[in-house]
Amino acid sequence: MEQRIVISGNLQSDLAMAIAECEHDRIFVLADETTAVACWPAVENALCLRGAELITIAAGDEHKGLESVCHVWDQLQSKGATRHSLLINLGGGMVTDLGGFAASTFKRGINFINIPTTLLAMVDASVGGKTGINYGGLKNEIGTFCDANIVIISTRWLKTLDRGNLLSGYAEMLKHALISDEKMWYEHVSIDFNGHHLYEKLQPMIGESIRVKERIVEEDPHERGLRKALNLGHTVGHAFESFAMLKGAPVLHGYAVAWGLACELWLSAVKCGFPTDRLRQTVSFIKEHYGSLAINCRHYDELLSLMRHDKKNTSGSINFTLLGGIGDVHINQIISDEDIKSSLDFFQDNFL
Repeated sequence: MEQRIVISGNLQSDLAMAIAECEHDRIFVLADETTAVACWPAVENALCLRGAELITIAAGDEHKGLESVCHVWDQLQSKGATRHSLLINLGGGMVTDLGGFAASTFKRGINFINIPTTLLAMVDASVGGKTGINYGGLKNEIGTFCDANIVIISTRWLKTLDRGNLLSGYAEMLKHALISDEKMWYEHVSIDFNGHHLYEKLQPMIGESIRVKERIVEEDPHERGLRKALNLGHTVGHAFESFAMLKGAPVLHGYAVAWGLACELWLSAVKCGFPTDRLRQTVSFIKEHYGSLAINCRHYDELLSLMRHDKKNTSGSINFTLLGGIGDVHINQIISDEDIKSSLDFFQDNFL
């Protein structure tokens, strides 16, 4: 099933249309404790949601695990969901990832609609058909490839986000720009987050960012080749994210990806000839907006161990997506432990 993305001008009418297109005997809405308060009131009185059952889970990536997905399955089962029911995931990437996984597995799969409410979910998590939960301290260790029937993108939610969550999503947009073209990259590293009309400037950029991911996913839905371009920044980034979680000080996904981009662009410069001026400009933008993660050389082996658990690896080698230039993607790059440690040295030298 090909996923359809709707850039919404009228959320309630677009939601009504989406529901009408999906087979359903019952409607369930999944939200976390944050979006149940901040977002559910905006749609709960819509005629198309009359009789819908709200399922709420705890907020935060630390709750994106088996306990939460079991709660969703329990609620669906106890409230009479059938294989013809519909689940609407209203929330950020944690909700769309976990809700998509719950829907793709409940009774071997029920229809679901994603309504992402964070910038990160709009441009990344809710689009592309990956679902999943964290397991054993590792990000998205258990999951499926399963497209939402429809994804409804409404920028009305952006004004509900704090600056940290706005920047978290923007890191994925920066990644999309890096794998796309110079014009898009320059627009992204030049944005003024303190300027007037920020939300108006972001609207067309969000649509463009989603189209980059859509094009890649359509060509390679199950990550056999080209889709690995989307992993830029994520080999080191996921290790940073898991490291912070294990240390009891979780960081937002996009912040970890931004730091991962800095390390992997340095590797790109060393291994693939990525231009050093573009490296400096991008790293300067990341440093200015994302701060840093407190690591030192005593943490390197732990970080390498986390990277070896990455799903992109083969035969124990750590697999990277690197760039020869902006838009010039080199997938399946095997990098030695020593070179990875050197990229972490670069991170320390520039961010700490």
